[in-house]
Amino acid sequence: MDENTKQEIEKDIKENKVFLYMKGNPEMPQCGFSSQVVSILNQFGVEYKSKDVLSDEAIREGIKEYANWPTIPQLYVKGEFVGGCDIITEMAQSGDLGKLLSE
Repeated sequence: MDENTKQEIEKDIKENKVFLYMKGNPEMPQCGFSSQVVSILNQFGVEYKSKDVLSDEAIREGIKEYANWPTIPQLYVKGEFVGGCDIITEMAQSGDLGKLLSE
C-alpha cells in the first residue's frame, strides 16, 4: 500500500470514534455483510462515518493490508480494528459491542 493510502486510512479511523469500511454506503449497502453491520450499528443508535471501498480501489485493497483482514466490511472503534460482519454480529448478540460503543 502506498503512503497516501495509509495516511488516509489512519486519518479516517483516528478522527472518527466509529468508522466502517464497507461496500456501498449506509443508505444503500452493496452487499449483505455490509448491510448487516449497518443494521447493527443503527440498532445501537451510534453515530459513525463510513467509506465505500467500491469507489476507491487503493482503499479497498489497502484496508485489507492495514488490518491484516481479508474481507470487507471492517469496523473500527476508537482507532482500533474490531472485526468484520461475523465478529460484529457475535459481539452485538453477546452485549460486548454495546459496551464497547458506550465507553
